[in-house]
Amino acid sequence: MKKTYSVIRSILAIIGGIAIIAVIIVWIESPKYDWYLDKNNYGLLNERLELLRTSGEYAADTNVFEMKTAQNEMRAQEIREYFQLDTLYPENATTWEKTVAIGKFVSSNIPHANQIKWPNDVNAIGLWEYIKDVEPAFNCRLHSIFAFELFLSADIKARYITCMSQDKDDPDCHVVNEVWLPELNKWAMVDTDMGGHYVTDKNGTPLSLKEMREHYISGEKMLIYPAFGKAQKDKDYYAYMAKNTYWFSCWGTLSYYQEDYKVEGIDRNSYVNLIPSGYTPYGIDEGYIVTTDAEKFWNAEYLND
Repeated sequence: MKKTYSVIRSILAIIGGIAIIAVIIVWIESPKYDWYLDKNNYGLLNERLELLRTSGEYAADTNVFEMKTAQNEMRAQEIREYFQLDTLYPENATTWEKTVAIGKFVSSNIPHANQIKWPNDVNAIGLWEYIKDVEPAFNCRLHSIFAFELFLSADIKARYITCMSQDKDDPDCHVVNEVWLPELNKWAMVDTDMGGHYVTDKNGTPLSLKEMREHYISGEKMLIYPAFGKAQKDKDYYAYMAKNTYWFSCWGTLSYYQEDYKVEGIDRNSYVNLIPSGYTPYGIDEGYIVTTDAEKFWNAEYLND
């Protein structure tokens, strides 16, 4: 009898071990961002489009704020050398070619995850050390901060923006970058998280967040480029961003170490929220600016700083 129990225990142990190995294999092989793009997104698309189409208009207001970046050439040089950025693209690359090359570098090396431990050093070099030594992936905000500092170091004007939903009970938002394309005199959205994406109009011109929102409302065709590759019909991403282009938030001034709060001397005095008229935003900290002035929020004047 004892021998029988021993055999049964051995068999159960083997089965349990196989089950654990199977779970680990599935976890490793599956894209870590699948949960983030909920498969219910597409089913909610029409509802999300209707929210955008019935939202209030933008309008000029009397709020005073600036939108600008602060370059630090010494830090830019340090980051360029650390990541060998000039090896990612040819010397004569356009701004968009540089952007896509950096986007591919970030998205291919850093998957999405809700990290267990928040990084001690929230800057490009510190975050790279974090994925090597602590956790191999992190969330969209850290993705965008990381990519923003690489863009800035490559002399690409950029800003990372939090994209919010209309629903105050929805805990999810998304953070992406916009880069300034002087060759086209416009902004372009760049998302390095969830495998990487950018979006263009039907002619292949990269779209900004502002233009994406307008395309959702008008119903104009958008092409989505997952993994910065060939355009595909990525229905989940299309529906996901329809949710998260209702209103937007961004630091008034953006620089290296922007959210690395151990580093002093960084301008963190202005945070600007762009909302449609008649909408009451949620989660706004005291002292933050709320505006309906889209013209001022999306302007490019500060690029001359």
